[in-house]
Amino acid sequence: MSFFKNPSWISQHTYSYKNVDDVPEREYSQINQKLAQFKQSENPEVSVVIAAWNEEVNLLPTIGSLADSVTEIPFEILVVNNNSTDRTQEVLDKLNIRSCIQTIQGCGPARQMGLEQAKGKYILSADADCIYPPLWIEKMVKALRPEDVACVYGRYSFIANDVTPRWKLSIYETLKDVMAEIRQVKRPYLNTLGMTMGYRTADALKVGYVMTNVRGEDGRLTFDLMPMGKVVQVKDRDARVWTGTRTLDKDGSFFKMVSIRIVKEIKRIFEYFKPLAPHDTKTSKS
Repeated sequence: MSFFKNPSWISQHTYSYKNVDDVPEREYSQINQKLAQFKQSENPEVSVVIAAWNEEVNLLPTIGSLADSVTEIPFEILVVNNNSTDRTQEVLDKLNIRSCIQTIQGCGPARQMGLEQAKGKYILSADADCIYPPLWIEKMVKALRPEDVACVYGRYSFIANDVTPRWKLSIYETLKDVMAEIRQVKRPYLNTLGMTMGYRTADALKVGYVMTNVRGEDGRLTFDLMPMGKVVQVKDRDARVWTGTRTLDKDGSFFKMVSIRIVKEIKRIFEYFKPLAPHDTKTSKS
């Protein structure tokens, strides 16, 4: 984790384009040339499945970073367009990746469509507004291959900007990682996020995603996978995913953002030390 500045490799994926019209054709061409070297086969070992809703510009950094992956593992990239009303599909049509459309709104339905369409033995779940390090695929799949592992998830960091410097974000991320360690003991599914998690396609097809537009589709799937094996946290720095601060910015100042989350975690800290009883994740409120 970089404490004072963003990692240098991120800069090549932080585009300043505001809309699709600003993107030169050479960007698509360069990404497609990199994708071509992986020779995405008809029988990939891994499917990187991305749910996208109105991510027309954000998709380029995401796909561009995945195109810079360093791995010998055959993989495909599959993007599920979840009823986007912008020009997301136009961007997808210019990239040499697979895409499909899910007309049922919500992350759960979108990820379920990706699960059903994926060709790989393993699925790595990703988000359309994240930047992935070169070794992400390699590290995640290595952790997922043992037979007694049902699900893996990674850590993530925020990209610093003119408003919020890296040192502040690093403090928040350290606190976040500490809480993840606590949850991992009895409630690891609370740590799994669709931006960086993985599982076996066959196992996930047995339990499926929630098909309504509710939060926590990733954790619900993980909870249902837990009887099949362990949930493993991938702590490797080389697997750490990077994303923007738009979710944090909604809370206003950095102090307010951290305070809100600390208070929330204190209120439910004791819940983390006991397992949640089996229940129907498709109909429960949490």
